[in-house]
Amino acid sequence: MANDNTASDIDRVWELMKKIGFAMLVTRDGDKLRARPMSAYLVRDENVIYFLTDARRHMDEEIARNPQVNLSFANAGSQKYVSISGSAVISNDRAKIKQLFSTPAKAWWDSADDPNIRVLKITPEDAEFWDSPGTLTSYVKMTAAAFTGARPDLGDHHKVAL
Repeated sequence: MANDNTASDIDRVWELMKKIGFAMLVTRDGDKLRARPMSAYLVRDENVIYFLTDARRHMDEEIARNPQVNLSFANAGSQKYVSISGSAVISNDRAKIKQLFSTPAKAWWDSADDPNIRVLKITPEDAEFWDSPGTLTSYVKMTAAAFTGARPDLGDHHKVAL
């Protein structure tokens, strides 16, 4: 595993997040960790990941107490994963809500004017990604390694500062 901060690694983190699209957002609820699936809106130029959330959930209080969060993007079928550590802020920025409101949001709210919608802004600090050639290729390489005693090359795994 490399620990480089090359431009290509940073590019790959953003590409993988965009391709996967959904993340498990992990917050702290006292001593417990809580995870929930969220649809990501990536704005790389700002180094920000946005989500729309609902004020009737308890995420606001969790983030107010501890703004450090983790995002886990995963596509098990293609063996692509990204873990993001960062800080979160929740706001009631109505212009940003209208900008981000799209078809996936309509599953939860009737319109961008719903007073319960909030914007969750994550500023990523560190990322780690695993980018393998895919399930079938990985299984073949693992099987070959089991017979030869060699370690399989299952793709790229890097830590990146964002």
